[in-house]
Amino acid sequence: MLIYLHGLNSSALSVKAGILRKQLAPVPVISPSYPAHRPDDAIATLSRFFANWEGREERVVLGSSMGGFYGQYLSRQFSMKHLFMINPALRPWDLLSEFEGQTMSTVEGVEYRVTRELIESTEKYGVERPCEGVPTTVFLDQEDEVIDYRIAESIYGGCGRVMVFKGGDHAFQHLEETLPVIQASLSAANGSGRSPAQDTP
Repeated sequence: MLIYLHGLNSSALSVKAGILRKQLAPVPVISPSYPAHRPDDAIATLSRFFANWEGREERVVLGSSMGGFYGQYLSRQFSMKHLFMINPALRPWDLLSEFEGQTMSTVEGVEYRVTRELIESTEKYGVERPCEGVPTTVFLDQEDEVIDYRIAESIYGGCGRVMVFKGGDHAFQHLEETLPVIQASLSAANGSGRSPAQDTP
């Protein structure tokens, strides 16, 4: 089973979730709905979701942007076979500070203000020792216009598998190219293959 965690202003019906369902079938791809723009509520919602699945099936998790940040935290709270992250927002307190005071809107039309309280509420979910956790693969587009790809590259370069693609953007234009890697991990989780080694191309 693959669990996909969408980004800050996205939704469970994201384009990536649709591609994953189509390309990874018949493997179940579940994309829970959660308020990614409200960190405390996001973690509470996702914690309930993961708790309901605990012990029932081997899980591989893929989080995009803020979904990667939440996935990183949750991988320390719940069992996972592998964590994949796409252009992850690993330091959202720095990223969101640039938008403090602004009003944003989710794809579902929910408006919210980026307050100092919201920004600071992300800090408690940061991971101090990322190398001490679940096996992790990070997919990065060099031309990500929202997050400097070198942040995640420097954090996981020495302890995870980091795949950096030329060009692209924050939406990530290389999902199709990562599918064999994700599929290999899913096969390993189901006992039908080996998980890809942790390395840095």
